[in-house]
Amino acid sequence: MLDTITGAVETKTPEGIASAISRLIRGGALRSGERLPTVRDVAAALGVSPATVSNAWQALSKVGLITSRGRAGSYVLEASTAWMPPHYGELAGSHVVARLDLSTGTPDPLLLPDLALALGHVPTRADTASYLDMRVLPDLEKQLRASWPFVPASLTILDGALDAISRSLEAIVRYGDRVVVENPGFPAFLDLLEQLGVEAIPVAIDSEGMRPELLSSALDLNPAAIIIQPRAQNPTGVSLTAGRARELARVIRAKSHLTDPVIIEDDHSGEITTGPAFSLGEWFPHRTLHVRSFAKSHGPDLRIGALGGPTAIIDRVVARRMVGPGWTSRMLQTILYQLLTASPSVTQISEARRVYHARQRALSEALVRNGADHSPSDGINTWLRVRDEKAAILSLAASGIKVAAGSSFYAVPLESEQFIRITAGRVRDDFDQVGRLLASAAIAS
Repeated sequence: MLDTITGAVETKTPEGIASAISRLIRGGALRSGERLPTVRDVAAALGVSPATVSNAWQALSKVGLITSRGRAGSYVLEASTAWMPPHYGELAGSHVVARLDLSTGTPDPLLLPDLALALGHVPTRADTASYLDMRVLPDLEKQLRASWPFVPASLTILDGALDAISRSLEAIVRYGDRVVVENPGFPAFLDLLEQLGVEAIPVAIDSEGMRPELLSSALDLNPAAIIIQPRAQNPTGVSLTAGRARELARVIRAKSHLTDPVIIEDDHSGEITTGPAFSLGEWFPHRTLHVRSFAKSHGPDLRIGALGGPTAIIDRVVARRMVGPGWTSRMLQTILYQLLTASPSVTQISEARRVYHARQRALSEALVRNGADHSPSDGINTWLRVRDEKAAILSLAASGIKVAAGSSFYAVPLESEQFIRITAGRVRDDFDQVGRLLASAAIAS
C-alpha cells in the first residue's frame, strides 16, 4: 500500500498528498476499512516532514475519507450510506460536521414558513370516510390549478417530487427504454433510471437550459421520456428562458414523425425562484407531466408535491398507488393548502424568495471581486467552475466549508471541465470571506 500511495502523489504538499489519497479511495485502490501506513512511514517514503503528511491526514479526515483510531492508526472510512443508491449516495458524502455546510441542497430552515397557523386547521382525528374517497382536496386542487403553467387534464398529490417522477417513469418506461436527462443533472434521476433498467441519454445544458441541437440528436434515439428542471436547475441554478422553451418545442415538434416522448418537468423550487414558469406543456399538454414540489419553499419534511398532466398517465399513477400508500395524507394536504393561501405564510415565502435572490447576488459579486468567473443563479444552489474538483473540496474543508462534488451530477463526466455545487442559499453573512475562500479553492490544484 505504501508504494501505491507514494506512486500516486504528484505534489509533495499536504494538499497534493491528500488529493492523491482521495483519488485512490474514490477509485477503489484503497478500500473501506483498510489501515493506512503510519504518518512517519509515508513521510519517510516521500522525503517530507511528518507534519506535512499529518496535515494531509487532517484534511482527509475533515472531508470524511479517513478516520483516526488513536494508537490503532488511521483507516479508510467505511461508507455509512450503503443503503443509498449510488449516484444519490455520492451527494451524501461524509457526515463530518463543517463550520459552514454548503453541500446539502436544502433550504435555510430559518426561511421556512411557520406551521403553527396551518396546524390549527388540521382535523383533531386522522379519520376518513372511505379508502376510496377523493385523492386530492378540492380546495387544494383549485389553488394549484390557478398557478399551473398550462391547463392539466388531471392533477394528483404525491409524496414529493421524486415520488411523482418515480411513479411517472414507472407508468411510462419499460426495461431497455431510453430517457433524455440534463447533463449535469440531479443524481437521483440516474439512480431511478438504473433501477428501472433504462438508459440515460445525457444532453448538455447552458445558461438558458437544455441545448436544442443536442436534444435534436438525442431524439433520433427514440427516447420514451425527457426529464428537465425548468427553474433553478439542480445543480446549476439555471432557469429555462422563454426563447429556449420555444426552441426546444420546435425541435420536439420537428422530430414528432420519429418519436413522441413524454416530457417530465420537475419544478422543485418554483415557489422561491424569481424566474417565470415556462413549460413545454404550453405546446404539448397531452404528453407533459409537470411536477410541483414544495420541499425547498415550505420544508423538505412535508413530503408533498403535485403532479399534473394527461389523464391517461395520471390515472395509471393513481391506480398503482391504490394498492400501495393509497393517497397522500389529507392532513398534509390541509397543511399545504393553508400554507399556500394564508396571508402570513404567503408573506414568509415571498420574503424567503427575496432573501435567496439577495444571497445569490451577494455571493456571486463576492466571487467576482475575488477573481472568479461567475453569474448569479436562481433558487438556492449555484455552480462554480474549478481547476481541480478534489483539490477545491479539500481546500474548502481545511477552512471548515463543505460543498458537493460536481462529478456526482454528471451522467457522462466532462474531462475538460470540473465544478462544485454550492448551496448559496445557506450563506447568511460574511459573503466576502466565503467568496474569497471559494474563489481561492477554484484555482487550487
